[in-house]
Amino acid sequence: MPRSSATSAAHRLRPYQTQAVDNVIAHFRGSDEPAVVVLPTGSGKSLVIAELARRARGRVLVLAHVRELVEQNHAKYLAYGLEADIFSAGLKRKESARQVVFGSVQSVVNGLEAFAAGDFTLLVIDECHRVALRHGEVESEAQTSAAARARASSSYAQVIARLRQARPNLKILGLTATPYRLGEGFLYHRHYHGMVKGPEDAFFRDCVFEQPLRVMVRQGYLAEPRRLDAALAFYDFSHLTTQRNGQFAERDLNGVVQGNRATPQIVADVIERARDREGVMIFAATVAHAEEVLGLLPAEASALVTGATPGPKRERLIAAFKARELKYLVNVAVLTTGFDAPHVDVIAILRPTESVGLYQQIVGRGLRLSPGKRDCLVLDYAGNPWDLYAPEIDQARPDSDSEPVQVECPECGFANTFWGKRDGDLVIEHHGRRCQGLLATRGAVDRAQPGAQDDRSNPETSAGVGMGAGANESRGAASGAHEGKGAASGANKAKGAASGANEAKGAASGANKAKGAASGASNKVQCTFRFRFKVCDQCGGENDIAARACGHCGERLVDPDDKLRDALKLKHAKVLRVSGMQLQATTNGRGVPRLKVTYHDEDGDTLDEWFGLETPAQRHVFERVFLRRHLRAPGSGWQPASAEEAAAEAHRLRAPDFVIARKSGRYWRLGEKLFDYAGRYRTAEAADGGSYDDSLPANCCTDFNRIG
Repeated sequence: MPRSSATSAAHRLRPYQTQAVDNVIAHFRGSDEPAVVVLPTGSGKSLVIAELARRARGRVLVLAHVRELVEQNHAKYLAYGLEADIFSAGLKRKESARQVVFGSVQSVVNGLEAFAAGDFTLLVIDECHRVALRHGEVESEAQTSAAARARASSSYAQVIARLRQARPNLKILGLTATPYRLGEGFLYHRHYHGMVKGPEDAFFRDCVFEQPLRVMVRQGYLAEPRRLDAALAFYDFSHLTTQRNGQFAERDLNGVVQGNRATPQIVADVIERARDREGVMIFAATVAHAEEVLGLLPAEASALVTGATPGPKRERLIAAFKARELKYLVNVAVLTTGFDAPHVDVIAILRPTESVGLYQQIVGRGLRLSPGKRDCLVLDYAGNPWDLYAPEIDQARPDSDSEPVQVECPECGFANTFWGKRDGDLVIEHHGRRCQGLLATRGAVDRAQPGAQDDRSNPETSAGVGMGAGANESRGAASGAHEGKGAASGANKAKGAASGANEAKGAASGANKAKGAASGASNKVQCTFRFRFKVCDQCGGENDIAARACGHCGERLVDPDDKLRDALKLKHAKVLRVSGMQLQATTNGRGVPRLKVTYHDEDGDTLDEWFGLETPAQRHVFERVFLRRHLRAPGSGWQPASAEEAAAEAHRLRAPDFVIARKSGRYWRLGEKLFDYAGRYRTAEAADGGSYDDSLPANCCTDFNRIG
């Protein structure tokens, strides 16, 4: 195929696909750090992979975990009129001579010598949410012996380590529709919109492009998912708990679905609602459950696929379903990825989904466009709690009253989104710990990324991906990607909001800014402001509330249990398990106006502290000593001007879990206050449940017994 024909094929990319490719190229011009592109199921990740492979200068290895994806990605590349090899035992092909190789990770890890020459410059990992690695793990893997590498638990780690051993500046790109892992949160650290999303040790450092599902539906690129929760017949999985691996045990699932009288009603409901529909995929809980469901469906129009279905039979059944010879396809955890049947317009979920990622993968099977398809009906008979458009990833919703609230950082102005509560337009509580904003601090960048400047000037470093027209103009825009409050708040106004560059289908305006943001995200560091923190006794540094060692001086942070235990041993000490806190505007013994704060325990004992708020100096002390730790919405900027205002707005404040006081003359002097306690002793809030230590040393006096 002539080069001009290949170029015309590239022009058929949708605008967001072109933007994704441009952002990847811009990122890898300035960084060797692994990156992620997030595209919903059905949005054409294969075309993005094909275009990146076409524009690459060096050799490219594209990995997938199942042969269906290997075959699908390879076919999209061939559609360009170009040639590529396949390295997959399941497809009975092990070729690795051409510039571009599409392989299954299992086959590649067993044939690593074919990829050890050092000429692979780009590694693309499809469905990269399966990569369970941390930053630095692969480097240590590369330094171990061949025997140790062979014993590594992660096939991906072995492949990456071998390729990096041959070429240290290997570019690594992951693509996924669900950029998070069960129980771990986001799989990347920084987002190109200028925010921190995942852990600091995430293997993938930057998300360089994301196209939200809501935008895809609104722009007409995906069918609208129309969810209906079962009202009459459903399964109750609410009492089940997951195992250590994060999945439900089959015996527990069978305990709910086997012989359940709801099953015939559920299947009848599916048939009735799908009467005018084309293709129905049913996701069952277990194999036994699936067999029961299949027996209730029209025999001539239904089939079942499980992990035990032989390969040839599985291919035959899937082909018949895609050809619409079958209307109903029942499966058990085998058709969640790598399955493409655009005519599917009903998804029936008869199983609990352990994660929002799995839920999105299941629903995504029905979102591809097809002639005459108006939407996709999502029938949930298992009460899955996930929000398809705005999944709860960073942390679970604290309670049913919480909602996403925007909290501006008082230091950098970034508009964070945390779980919280409002009173009208006023945020009165949030659960954020640290600002998620990214700041372009040159000195910090140099320290965080030693040698980054050298990499940019090294021609070997930029050999991984070819340059597109106009892509080079984006480098200068990187430094301004997150300078000022406007950029921050615009980028984070809503969880699923798209940038202006993604909104316009054919518009190219703003493309260079997006490219600059993609390449500049890795040149920024996270804002250091903490909304909630614990203080190091040695240096006074603020640390995350779950930290075990000080991030400033390296000293071990005193465990809250140790503090309580030490206080219990002191003769002139009192520990209060706080059950309530009261604020009162009053006067002290000399008639001077003061704010009195009283802490109550479960047995009626109290401890007090007093504050003056008449002068700016007194208000400053009150803010530093009391307000910052007690605010339910820290960083909100609220500073009462009087004791009366503080008492009137007491609902804005939270009580500590424990207060430790020491005797000073005739009075108790408050010392340590413990917030966000999660140790062995129970708190007043947990008095009605949970497993806690209620025991005390036998020699403790009455005051101390209140703790244990």
